[in-house]
Amino acid sequence: MALLSPAEAEKRVLANMVLLPAKACPLVAAHGRVLRTAIKADRDLPPFDRVTMDGYALRSSSLRAGVRRFRVEAVQAAGMRPCELGAAPDACIEIMTGAVLPHGADCIVPYEETTRDPPESPNVPTSPAAVAKTESVTYYVTLSESALREIRAGNALHKRGSDHAAGNVIVSAGVRLGGREIAVAASCGCATLTVSCQPKIAVVSTGDELVEVDAVVAPHQVRRSNDYALRAALVAAGYPEIERFHFHDMRHEIEHQLWHILTEFDVVLLTGGVSKGKFDYLPQVLETLDVRKVFHGVAQRPGKPFWFGRDARKKVVFALPGNPVSAYTCLHRYVLPALAAASGLTLPPRRQIRLAEAVTFKPPLTCLLPVRLQYTATGDQLAVPEPTNSSGDFAGLVGTDGFVELSADQNDFPAGFVAPFWPWV
Repeated sequence: MALLSPAEAEKRVLANMVLLPAKACPLVAAHGRVLRTAIKADRDLPPFDRVTMDGYALRSSSLRAGVRRFRVEAVQAAGMRPCELGAAPDACIEIMTGAVLPHGADCIVPYEETTRDPPESPNVPTSPAAVAKTESVTYYVTLSESALREIRAGNALHKRGSDHAAGNVIVSAGVRLGGREIAVAASCGCATLTVSCQPKIAVVSTGDELVEVDAVVAPHQVRRSNDYALRAALVAAGYPEIERFHFHDMRHEIEHQLWHILTEFDVVLLTGGVSKGKFDYLPQVLETLDVRKVFHGVAQRPGKPFWFGRDARKKVVFALPGNPVSAYTCLHRYVLPALAAASGLTLPPRRQIRLAEAVTFKPPLTCLLPVRLQYTATGDQLAVPEPTNSSGDFAGLVGTDGFVELSADQNDFPAGFVAPFWPWV
């Protein structure tokens, strides 16, 4: 069977993903989840004409009439019901940031544009309890000449509904919820949100040569790293429900454990055991367990032996190559976009970036090349090639920011060549 291109492999993976069910989630637990129902404004935002500077609320018509000295009738703090501005042309109300615009006023003159007359008055309220409308106020404020010339209706006001009208969609479905979206949900009274359920993911490393991190390691053994690396990346990408497993190169053990894992988990990530070696049992075992092969082999480096399939219960299996760089790259190129699709996450168009240096890649395969991002003096961002020594050189990825995908259609890629960029999570 001919090898698939990365684009065709991705297309087949996405075609076999099923949208995860949705559930109600308390707002306090919704961070990082994928929103399935849009958040709408339950009232105008802001819900009233909101004062944005400490100062004095008055009529702009009084300024146009040349009134410069104003009599303070009341003090209104944020959170108070709005006062009623008196009918006299020189009436004003001392006002605090965040307060509702008093009835009858249409602008704010900030403190900086006024002088209190007299500067100190025993009748000026000094505590929240004293902030109330009074019948007699014995102090005045005089406005600056610039205030008379420049302040107009609407000054220092955040007008009602100027951000969003009631009923407007503020956060669309398909967004991963962060602090900004959570703030909007709270301001709109959304105590619960409808989000995608989290997929249960099994990450399985295979191979007799692998030992646990804290075990004594013999000269012919290596410590497990793939399952730790994949788990960390999955958690960072927003998929925390993960369990790790390890299979030895024994067919009966693999078949027995994999049957139980397929029963319990929605997504299975296997690393190793999918190539053409004598002990690469996974393709045969998966067939025995009625996991239908969608494809096996992609024309890419690293990650050529990548296998993907699905069973009748719509459980999906990604069998990634065992070499660490291959597994980590395939996770980002195929698995994370597939999980995003299953979660209903709307992804932006793939980012494109220019190569900082020329690259030559002779094999008739797509090159998934690790790169480090670099800014130029003019603020442009370039991708500096950072190839690893081999697909087993996981330490070679340290310091890189992701990889670019260089098409198999050509061998030479000059500096400045534009390629799609895939960031590590």
